[in-house]
Amino acid sequence: MGTGFALALAMVLDALLGEPDWLWRRMPHPAVLMGRVIAWFDHRLNNGGAGRIKGGVLVVILALTGCLIGSLLSLLGPLAEILIAAVLLAQKSLVQHVTAVADGLRLSLPAGRTAVSRIVSRDTAAMQSDSVARSAIESAAENLSDGVIAPAFWFLLAGLPGLLIYKFINTADSMIGYRTERYLDFGWAAARLDDLLNYIPARLTALLIAVPGGVLNEWSAIAADARLHRSPNAGWPEAATARAIDVALAGPRAYDGVMQPFAWVNANGKRDIGPVDIDAAIRVLWCAWGLMLGGTILIGLFLN
Repeated sequence: MGTGFALALAMVLDALLGEPDWLWRRMPHPAVLMGRVIAWFDHRLNNGGAGRIKGGVLVVILALTGCLIGSLLSLLGPLAEILIAAVLLAQKSLVQHVTAVADGLRLSLPAGRTAVSRIVSRDTAAMQSDSVARSAIESAAENLSDGVIAPAFWFLLAGLPGLLIYKFINTADSMIGYRTERYLDFGWAAARLDDLLNYIPARLTALLIAVPGGVLNEWSAIAADARLHRSPNAGWPEAATARAIDVALAGPRAYDGVMQPFAWVNANGKRDIGPVDIDAAIRVLWCAWGLMLGGTILIGLFLN
């Protein structure tokens, strides 16, 4: 079975089953295991001097580990590859988490804040409804890229080794890739490699959103908005989503009690937003997912 068909089946399995609680209550999720490995190295390496060198060594170790594990697992055959890839994709769980924010907002503002606090790192205690909705939509767009399209892209390109290398590095970036005193040097290599690995997938995600969203003709504006983002990659899916559902995203928000004056994405879009706009973003997630699924099937037909 070719990689395209294997990925298509994995995407469908993930969309149908998501993250089964009965399984992950009995054993740790692979992402949890990756996190434990990274935390172990963080505790033992991230002290003293030479932070960038030690962080670079960690990234090399993680990449080699992902390559080795992926290569060994590939020997188990196509069925194992499909199941493992399905576990490492996150379409259904992403949709569930974002839907929970919309459902929470429909119930009450505190319920919406609680739901969105599970998927964003910014301060949520004082958020108003529009900020809660905006945060959920931004998280949906960014995680579509990081959690679905990017791992799918690297699986298509390099099979399980490529997928596991990506997941190790992306998990490392989420844990140590911060510009804080502790991680500014030690997490530098993980953050930069994650930026590199997500460079094409982020722009591919924007394209997958723009085409069914009917805003491909606004690509130059999407690109301009994307460049305003503090991340070289996250701005692309956010900018495409903002235009596809005609809302303004990003803008000022608080981290650790400090307001950050971030630029608006699609500044002329609607700013008074709520659960209905989150619903629209969820439809965008599924349309982009469906387009990616169709593309993988075509790859399976013509390139395998």
